[in-house]
Amino acid sequence: MENLYETGLEFIRWLQGNYPQLEGFFLAISNLGREEFYLTVLLLIYWCINKGAGRLLGYMLFTAMAVNTTLKHAFRGPRPFWIDPQVGIEETGGYGVPSGHTQYATTLYLLIAIIVSGFWVWLAAIIMVLLMALSRIYLGAHFIHDVVGGFLVGLVLVVLALIWERRLSTRFNKRILGQRLLAATLVVIIFAAVYLLMLFLIGQPDMSVSWAAHIPEAESASNVEMATAIGALLGFSIGILLESSRVRFRADGPLAKRVARYLLGIIITVIIWRGLGLIFPRDPLYIAIPLSIFRYFLVAIWAAYYAPWLFVRLGLADTDPEPEMDLTM
Repeated sequence: MENLYETGLEFIRWLQGNYPQLEGFFLAISNLGREEFYLTVLLLIYWCINKGAGRLLGYMLFTAMAVNTTLKHAFRGPRPFWIDPQVGIEETGGYGVPSGHTQYATTLYLLIAIIVSGFWVWLAAIIMVLLMALSRIYLGAHFIHDVVGGFLVGLVLVVLALIWERRLSTRFNKRILGQRLLAATLVVIIFAAVYLLMLFLIGQPDMSVSWAAHIPEAESASNVEMATAIGALLGFSIGILLESSRVRFRADGPLAKRVARYLLGIIITVIIWRGLGLIFPRDPLYIAIPLSIFRYFLVAIWAAYYAPWLFVRLGLADTDPEPEMDLTM
């Protein structure tokens, strides 16, 4: 592994040394890979453009977060700037492999390309994935094998999303609401159980490595990030199921109404997210973790269910008619 790390560091040093003028560009690209950015864009799609696409992309974002955090904690790989601080243009917390930025970009951009279709959409999606991966290497946040791992995991998630949409979702949506809510909750419980079992199996981290000083913070960050993913996934899963059954809002309508509901929804989302973030303590972890789950559960269920409900009540969105009951045997 040491040879792999050194090879990766040499490539990062070469990039930074030969193309220093690209630092600002790659910082901007990397910022486009933040979870907050994806959330604001996905809510725009969900509330104002295409509800079905927004539901799928939002669910896959939170699923990708849970998968990425579990794998990062399982592998406990270092980041480049842990070994050589001089390459750390953008320093971030948590373990390194697989790259979350690359995984999210692969999952979401390729799904958007599949949904929208068209040569230029596919070209833009592929370019964004490549730029995101290269930006994480250039900034010293990830090794080459980190971004390759993130890309492969992202591809797997894309395939699973397509299997779900094309073969399983129709049958699932025909089940009664209680069964769908139970299934969505069980998925989240399974994610949490797998993560806890993984922690038990891998045991304590190796504190004899040269980057041991970064491990305590990475361990803590992984726990909080998993709590975030679990809370968001649970809230969004329940929210989209309740919305499809009780609200059935439409994402179309006049431009003025779309703008109004997006601004209203995003303002309240930020108030909940930021407000609870300021109130809830970050230490000790046994308090911070359940509060983090609760915080992101509220943010996600607001975005998925209560915001559409409010849009309809305020006349900012129309609704689809309630589906007729099929009583044939």
